[in-house]
Amino acid sequence: MVIINTIITTPINTSNYLWAKVIQEKIAKKIITDDGIDRKMESICGIDVCYRNNIAHCSAVIMNNSFKIIETANTKSSVKYPYIPSLFMLRESGPILNTLKTLHNSFDVLLVDGHGILHPRKCGLASYIGFLIGKATIGVAKSLLVGSIIHEDFIAYGGEVLGYRIAKDSKKEIFISVGHYISLATAVDLVKRVTKTNEWVPEPLRLADINSKNHT
Repeated sequence: MVIINTIITTPINTSNYLWAKVIQEKIAKKIITDDGIDRKMESICGIDVCYRNNIAHCSAVIMNNSFKIIETANTKSSVKYPYIPSLFMLRESGPILNTLKTLHNSFDVLLVDGHGILHPRKCGLASYIGFLIGKATIGVAKSLLVGSIIHEDFIAYGGEVLGYRIAKDSKKEIFISVGHYISLATAVDLVKRVTKTNEWVPEPLRLADINSKNHT
């Protein structure tokens, strides 16, 4: 995995995170929200992070459209930032990027446990990671940070449609948004395609979540 764009990753000792918000605003202007030309989506990677004793345990799972696992990876690293709503990228980008670097196989799209452009500054974790690695990413969040559900489960924020809700029932719902290099329609279609019938989270992300907890 090659990181094609660089950004501040060293923790800055300050309680004022305005600098991080400025970074998000700059990246948001560079996010691509269409599919491009002839982009294949045959290998899908899910990545997730869990925490224990100030250690981040990150797991990635690559699989194909038939749910065959191609590769898994697990890493541990120290936590450098606290949890800050809307600045999740500070806490999780380091562990995620470190784990992606260990993968031997490439993937076509990355599913991230977090939001993409459905975010106050249109640059959630999925968009931030997508910009850094230059690959298609999709935000798959379990709670809504901003926006309102409108007709047919679309989510609007700031006068724009920025996301989509997929609900198994009232307690099992996920919120899909574009991370980078993909359209919302394609993102929703892909997430549905790689979610098993009896599950509510797409399989690569579901397994990454399980693996991250099992490797603590």
